[in-house]
Parts: sequence; C-alpha cells; structure tokens
Amino acid sequence: MSHLLENLNIGKLALTNRLVFPPMATAKAGKDGNVNKEILDYYNEKSQGGYISLLIIEHSFITPQGKAHEAQLSIAEDNLIEDLKELSSVVHKNGSKAIMQINHAGSATTKSVTGYDPVGPSAVIHPRVSADKEIPIELTKKGIAIIIEQFRDAALRVKEAGFDGVEIHSAHGYFLNQFFSPLTNKRSDEYGGDVLGRIKIHLEVIKAVREVVGDEFPILLRLGASDYTDGGSTIEDSKIAAVAFEKAGVDMLDISGGFCGFTVPNNTEQGYFSSLTEAIMQVVSIPVLLTGGITEVEAAQKLLKEKKADLIGVGRAIYKDSKWAEKAITSLK
Repeated sequence: MSHLLENLNIGKLALTNRLVFPPMATAKAGKDGNVNKEILDYYNEKSQGGYISLLIIEHSFITPQGKAHEAQLSIAEDNLIEDLKELSSVVHKNGSKAIMQINHAGSATTKSVTGYDPVGPSAVIHPRVSADKEIPIELTKKGIAIIIEQFRDAALRVKEAGFDGVEIHSAHGYFLNQFFSPLTNKRSDEYGGDVLGRIKIHLEVIKAVREVVGDEFPILLRLGASDYTDGGSTIEDSKIAAVAFEKAGVDMLDISGGFCGFTVPNNTEQGYFSSLTEAIMQVVSIPVLLTGGITEVEAAQKLLKEKKADLIGVGRAIYKDSKWAEKAITSLK
C-alpha cells in the first residue's frame, strides 16, 4: 500500500488516508459571516467522493473585533450553529471528515473592516503592513482573558455544529501568532519575554477549549513555525512550543509560516515548509501536517516516505482542480 493511502488516527478521529485540504480563505460567506449556498456548494464540490480524508474549513472569526476581512466565515454567535451543521453535514455525506479553524485577526485587520480599533499583544504595527494598517491597542490582562473566553466559546460552537474537531489558528501573522513572534510581542509581563512567556496565551486557550469540548474531541493547532525574518520567531522557538502544546493536550500540529505568510522567501520547492515539520516531528509524538506548494502526488509520497510529515496538505492545486484528489488517490490504488 502506498504511504499516502495509509490510515491515521488523530485521537479518536479516524482518517482513511494522509491527504488533507488545508484551510484556505474563500471570502464566500454571507454578509454577517453566515454559511450560504455558495459556501455549501464550494465544500460539497471539494469533498466529492471522500477522496480527501480531512477538510479543515477556512478560518472563522471568533468575535467581530477579530474579523480579518469581508465575507469571512463567522463562529462568533450561537445563532450560526444550525447553518454550520449544514456545512459539516455536506462534508460528512461525501465521506470526509471536517474540522473548523477558529481565529482572531488581532492587528492584521482594520477598523474599516471590524468597526473596532485593532488590538494586539503590543502597540506595534503589523509587519506585513499595507497603507491602511493601524497601530493596535496593547491588550490588558483582562482583555486577554476575554479573548481566551471567545476562543473557548467558538470551539464549543464548532463541536455543537457537528464538526470532527477544532483548529486553533496561530500562523500567518494573526492574533495568537502575534503573541508568539518577537516581532510583535514586546510585553514585559508574563505574556512576553522568552518563548514560554509568548505561548502562555496559547496554553490558556488550549486549556479553556479542552475544558468545554471534552477529552475526546480533537484539538489541532496551526503554528506559524518561523517568521523567516531577522528578530522573528525561529524553528528553535517552535520546537519548544510544540512540546508544550502536545503536553497541554493538542492532538495534531499543522505547520505553516509566521509573518512570512503561507510562503517561504526564495523557496518554491514542493513542501517548502518541510524543514520545519521534520524538525518538529523529532520532538513530538502527535501527527504533524505539512502544506506548502505541493501539487504532485509523487512529491506528497516522497515527503511522507522521508518522514518529513505525517499528513500532506494540498491547497491551491485542489482549489484549482476539484478532481485533483480523486486522480491522485486512484492513481495509487
């Protein structure tokens, strides 16, 4: 049997193969972030046939203050749960599993999008700056506690909507990634300083989420494991963080970039985050997901066989060709 076709368990979640459709923002949601026909049709098309073992639904905002962009999905209110049940059901009917990613944009948004002043760990303008980015308000400890509660409440909604797990977003320069990165976290209290201080909020989010979803509901965490920038986060930081996240109860790590986004400077090889996933796999026992420029089934197979990752995320290739997964999986049988 080819490696890509091997099954894998993430806690109590049984996957039929190692192929994952990673979270990719579609900007297809309704005016208030609600699920609509366009979203349902999109995920129905991507999951047809159940060839993808797991789909991670795009980042959804946990509070209007943390909305990243227009037409982003929302997980911020209880009244969204019934429509979100339709979304999880669509994926399940096609034979795949579905996990929902929850997110707060922090300083990676603007008042024009949210109606609120942006917030962050420190009053530092977002490094991936555009002309309209604003200096965020540095959060108080009370403000941090409120956002932890919002992550907790959002995770419970994900479970109540029938999804198979929840993914906490700490990559691509969003809120939790802003705490993780020395580029944006200049705090002198217990939420700043060394890497263990900078992930204190992550550990508190994980604890709060676990308390409401229970022991058997999978918790994933997407980590921007390197900023690839002088003074930014490094793989050594991420190895320390990964060990702490596993100990805190995370069931799987989804590795991507930090403030560099979902690409690596001057690297276009298939699986360009593989040096990060390979290093993290050496220090944790939970599954590790690799994404990044993977467009060929042969490349996916090679990365798995070389133990660069436990799962392979194929995003843009499947976005462009909804039959990619069917062709890839059937070619290996």
